[in-house]
Amino acid sequence: MDDVGTAVPNLSALAGNLSPVLGRYFERSWSHGAGHRLYDTAGRGYLDFANGIAVTVLGHAHPRVSAAIHAQVDRLIGPTGAIGYSEPVVRLARMVADTLPAPIDTVFFVNSGSEAIESAIKLARRVTGRPAIIAFEGGFHGRTLGAASVTTSSGNYRMGYEPLLPSVYFTPFPRVYADFGGDETEATRVCLQHLRRLTSATVPAASVAAILIEPVQGEGGYHPAPAPFLRALRDFCDEHAILLVADEVQSGYARTGSMWALEQARVVPDAVCMAKAMANGLPLAALATRRELQERWGKGAHGSTYGGNPVACAAGIAVLETIRDEGLVENTAARGEELSRSLRSIAAEDERIGDVRGPGLMVGVEMVADARTRKPDGALAQAVMARAADLGLLVLTCGAEHQVIRWLPPLDVSASEIAEGVELFGEALRAV
Repeated sequence: MDDVGTAVPNLSALAGNLSPVLGRYFERSWSHGAGHRLYDTAGRGYLDFANGIAVTVLGHAHPRVSAAIHAQVDRLIGPTGAIGYSEPVVRLARMVADTLPAPIDTVFFVNSGSEAIESAIKLARRVTGRPAIIAFEGGFHGRTLGAASVTTSSGNYRMGYEPLLPSVYFTPFPRVYADFGGDETEATRVCLQHLRRLTSATVPAASVAAILIEPVQGEGGYHPAPAPFLRALRDFCDEHAILLVADEVQSGYARTGSMWALEQARVVPDAVCMAKAMANGLPLAALATRRELQERWGKGAHGSTYGGNPVACAAGIAVLETIRDEGLVENTAARGEELSRSLRSIAAEDERIGDVRGPGLMVGVEMVADARTRKPDGALAQAVMARAADLGLLVLTCGAEHQVIRWLPPLDVSASEIAEGVELFGEALRAV
């Protein structure tokens, strides 16, 4: 049989044994990645501003990450968490903790964002003795049963799986553009009012273990929560002894121009869920809290066979070292400003773009059928995404109607690559 990776350019023709349940943005066959480009099996390169949905934050085959992986593979591959300690796991935990605001200092490693969310739900219920979890409408937190129970970005993620977790409640997210005409003050006021009504009429605040929020909604449409809302949410949680859980799976790790998105609101959560960017493509995720919470959780109350795999942790160390040594938090902020400014220039001349939003290199472009009513146009967004890929640019869609084109360039992207990507996007937009 021919070598599938090199002899057969169309892998989809050989994919009959893969489950059809996995959704794919493209029916393209990929061969390899190098730097900030992904190459198909015909040898064509694409500027990769999708990055596996915010995963390969340093691009493909990053030399520092690859070297760390190769070195660790020769030493130890298998997980050691249940029988002791290994150096890369211990070291990475310390490095992750050092990026987080005090008093968050204790890290529990798992494999995926969904697992981090599951861990946070279990911890919150056990340490508070309370059953209820509050999440936000339009949020995406994962696909496992517990994570799907707090997810409402798409009905398809929940349909047919009920009964889901009990005692989960939802409240409106302050979608400033979509629901409040750009008025952050009104968005904050109204959504806090909804939260107070929920905890007075539906579920008592004294029964709520945790409130779970994405500082910037990802799958739900790239909606940044206003800083005043996040600060008020922190105050509300303090008032009622509720744990504030930040889902920074997509927004964390310098993505928004600060190491953690909540930094920009000057808010310290009780727990942070992280994943995607941690190991530049290898499966690694974590839940981080102050130590006292995990001590109260109790030894053996939770576990993970593969969580904190030493190879993934070695890659994770290289990622954090690169972010630090190359000033990538600052690069993300600078390149993100260039990207948003360029996209707004295009939007000023094309009324099909209703909004350009998002901090750093987590930017959403909302496509609309009617600029006045802000009616979303998912068909247009998907057509632009497809045409951009034909031209050599990979961007993805998100939002309830897939109407938002999301930009996720690597953290070490250059100004010239930003300019190239924007030019290709403009060409794609003109073609549809």
